[in-house]
Order: sequence, then structure tokens, then C-alpha cells
Amino acid sequence: MAGGAREVLTLQLGHFAGFVGAHWWNQQDAALGRATDAKESPGELCPDVLYRTGRTLHGQDTYTPRLILMDLKGSLSSLKEEGGLYRDKQLDAAIAWQGKLTTHKEELCPKNPYLQDFSTEGVLSSDGVWRIKSIPNGKGSPPLTTATTPKPLIPTEASIRVWSDFLRVHLHPRSICMIQKYNHDGEAGRLEAFGQGESVLKEPKYQEELEDRLHFYVEECDYLQGFQILCDLHDGFSGVGAKAAELLQDEYSGRGIITWGLLPGPYHRGEAQRNIYRLLNTAFGLMHLTTHSSLVCPLSLGGSLGLRPEPPVNFPYLHYDATLPFHCSAILATALDTVTVPYRLCSSPVSMVHLADMLSFCGKKVVTAGATIPFPLAPGQSLPDSLMQFGGATPWTPLSACGEPSGTRCFAQSVVLRGIDRACHTSQLTPGTPPPSSLHTCTTGEEVLAQYLQQQQPRVMSSSHLLLTPCRVAPPYPHLFSSCSPQGMVLDGSPKEAAVETIPVFGALCSSSSLHQTLEALARDLTKLDLRRWASFMDAGVEHDDVAELLQELQSLAQCYQGGDSLVD
Repeated sequence: MAGGAREVLTLQLGHFAGFVGAHWWNQQDAALGRATDAKESPGELCPDVLYRTGRTLHGQDTYTPRLILMDLKGSLSSLKEEGGLYRDKQLDAAIAWQGKLTTHKEELCPKNPYLQDFSTEGVLSSDGVWRIKSIPNGKGSPPLTTATTPKPLIPTEASIRVWSDFLRVHLHPRSICMIQKYNHDGEAGRLEAFGQGESVLKEPKYQEELEDRLHFYVEECDYLQGFQILCDLHDGFSGVGAKAAELLQDEYSGRGIITWGLLPGPYHRGEAQRNIYRLLNTAFGLMHLTTHSSLVCPLSLGGSLGLRPEPPVNFPYLHYDATLPFHCSAILATALDTVTVPYRLCSSPVSMVHLADMLSFCGKKVVTAGATIPFPLAPGQSLPDSLMQFGGATPWTPLSACGEPSGTRCFAQSVVLRGIDRACHTSQLTPGTPPPSSLHTCTTGEEVLAQYLQQQQPRVMSSSHLLLTPCRVAPPYPHLFSSCSPQGMVLDGSPKEAAVETIPVFGALCSSSSLHQTLEALARDLTKLDLRRWASFMDAGVEHDDVAELLQELQSLAQCYQGGDSLVD
């Protein structure tokens, strides 16, 4: 791998994980080759960490995500399981059998109108040339260009049924692994319980398929640093994720395993079985993933992991529908694209193992996430001006369904601020003007950020990174922003109609005492359950002793987050 990139293999497990992943890969793809922008520092983020080079049957180089994803039967819509990038039409005609043939052709799902133009990318064109997007560092063919570039279609919320309806990235044939024994749609044959998910990867068929794909990707890596798992927590994929993490820990000891436990939007009291299953799956998934991962972070726009519904979180400059996975997953993907920056840097990256060690000392392997989307920088403001506007309040919106961070203790944190123009990093006060704060006396943006964190949390172990590279939010990212310029700067007055292309984002991972209350609340909700009423969940492969052990482990983990000497006011 060029430049000795520390590769990461991504696992996406579940349908909501597919939504988050589709936005994530679209954002990575949009960033490829864009670092030549004058306002961005070239090569801040290394795409080779997440992508792999390959070669088609036509001998053309490709650049595809280093990815394994698992989903259920009926979840792909028009996307082919083998992808479209490596397909050789000449092979389709090579049939060994010379006798009579009967063809049974399944009716194809209609392609989302937004993806109609995408079907010509990465396929053999009419002129006999294989055309693909350009690859960073000269690894691929130049992009196909035309005299006029048509205005891109923007997908409507009503047209998005599944994550593949808006995925604009070609996948390798070894990426998609379908679980055919369970259905995505309908009420029957659903993967609803943790025990069902565990049993999937106990079956030789699926275990061997996952192991084969792991070996394929891992063996071509020169400096594999670890694995990131995007896993649904609310359904049976929590069990799939737990077994996958266990397999990774057993086979690849010493590599980092960072798990992002994903939960979709708010839920309602009236859905009793779904809510109980959600609680049980989340609790079992969280504890088992914690056992086998280096670090675990729940990600949700909901206000609670437990049975009591809480309103979704609020962003001052975003208008989103919390009932739409298309919206929620876009926001979570943007946060994920920011907080994962440390182990994707070109220069002086922080390895996954080191990041996990810094945040998970004393048994605290579960962390919370937060982000300010977009970071509120107005025209004419400097970074010190904008940071001072937060006062003493925590600057980011909580994204781990652990309640408001106000009044909780922070033990360690990793902070990333990206997308601020270098000219705005420091104060540009007129000579002789008294500085409004000590931040206005700093000479570099890095010094401003470090001093701000020190003032906010003086006794907290903090790691911080400041990047020029913004987060890209062009279509198919939904139009969620109000009163923002195309570069994501906050504007005064009524909402503007200009399409936002990039935004600055302030994100953090934090080992927080808020997890003490959250984990204890989960344990309390579990103790109130009459498990005899939920025999269907238990029959899927969970014993009463497993629940008793889960309660003990939850309470023990909760105690790790009690007390401490670092207070966030």
C-alpha cells in the first residue's frame, strides 16, 4: 500500500448500518481527488486507509471500499449482490451445458431515478473503453468528461426505501454477504432477536463465508491496524455483531476493533414487543460487543437507550425528520466521518489501538459521541470568536442517547475540528485592541483549540486535531441545512435556498460519567421485565441465566463511570 497506509477493514451489519454506511461511503467518494482545493490542505486524510486498489477482468485499475456488509434477503433493491464493477458480459454467455435450458428470471427491482446516470460508471462503454472514476495519486484512469455536465438529480425522501437507493459507490464482489434465511420486508421470517443473530454466525455456511471474505481483504493488507464495525443494536444484528467481534478478536489478536452501535430514530410506547426487543437487543449487544471490542460507541439521535421514550436531539442549524432513516443516518455518518479522523490521517495518525487505549482506561470501553453540525462560524468571525460564543456549555450535541452532558464528568476525550479556513484560525484584531479572551492571543489554530479544551475541562486527558478539510454534504446527502452558505458558514436572517456543499464539523468521543446513569437505567429497565411474557425472545437462544449475568455485567460496567476528578460544568 502506497505510503505505508495503516489499513482499516469496515464491517456493516444491518439495514440501518447500511443507511449510515451509504452516506459514509458517498462522503468518502466525494472527497476523493478533491484535496487540490486551494482552501484545503492536500492529503490530510489518507483514502488508502479505507479503500483498496484492484483490477477488473478488462485489466483496468479500480478503487473500492475495503468493506464487508451483511443484510437480509430483499434489502438490496436494484443493487446486485456481486456489484457491477467487475462483471464481464462475455462470461455470461459461456455456458457449459449444451442441452435444453429453462430460465427462471426474477423480476428486477426498478432502479431509483437518482441512480440512473450511475449505471454507466464503472462499466464497459459502447466505445469499448472501461471507464471508472479517477483514483488518488495517479492510480486510475482519468474520469469521463463531457462538454456539459447535467445538474445532478437530488433523491427525494419518498424515493428512498433502502440504503442502496442512494449509494453511489461501486462495491467489490466480495463486499455484500446476504443472510437469505431472514427477510427484510414483511412480518414473518424477521431477524428480531439477539439469539437469532448469534446463531447466524454459528452456522458453518455464514461463518465460513465471513471468514473467507475477511481473509481475502486482510491478506492483501501490508499494515492492517484494525476493524471498524457499524452494527445495528436494536434488532438481531446485535447478535451478528457480537459474534463477528468475537471472531475478529480470536483471529486477529492485537488489532484494533472499534464498534459503532447504531440505533435508528425515536420509538413509541404503543409498540410493546418492538420496544422490549429493542431494549434486550441493545443491552445484550452492548455488553457482548464491549467484551470483544477495543472500544464501543452507541450512535443515535434518540434521547434514551431505555424503555422511556425521549425526544430526539436538536441541532440549531439542521432541520431533520427523526422518523426518516435517510435523515438520521446522514447526520450520524457526518459525525462518524469526523470522529474517525485520528486513525485516517496521512501525517502522524493515531492508531485505532492507541485511540482506544487513551479513551478506555480503567475498564471504560464504552464511550459517547457528540458533534456540532455545522460548526457555527459566521462570515467575518475567527475561531476564537466562535468558540467563545459557547461560553462554558458543552459545544456539541450528544449522539449516544445518554442524555445531556451538562453536569456530567469527562475522563478522557478525542476532539476533531475540521473545515475552518486557515485565515480564520486565529484572531485578526486591530493592533492596540484589547483581546476579548486568552484564545484571541494564540498564534495558531491548534493552540486555540488546545487552550479552549484546557479551559473547558482542565483535568481531562484530551487529544485534539484541527483539519482544513471540510465534510462534504452534496447530494445525495439530504437538504437539512438552514441559513448556511454553500461552504456551511452560518448566515443571519431567513433561511437561504443555496445548496450546501461542504460544512465545518466539531466532533468528539468522550469517556463520560453520563454512561453511569445510562447503563444503570438499562439495568433497571431489564429488572422490571417479566421474561415469561417474552418467551419468543428467550426461545431464540437466550437463557434466564444469561439475563442474570447481563444484569450483573451492566451494573459492574456502570460502576466504572461513577466518580472521577474531571467535571464538565
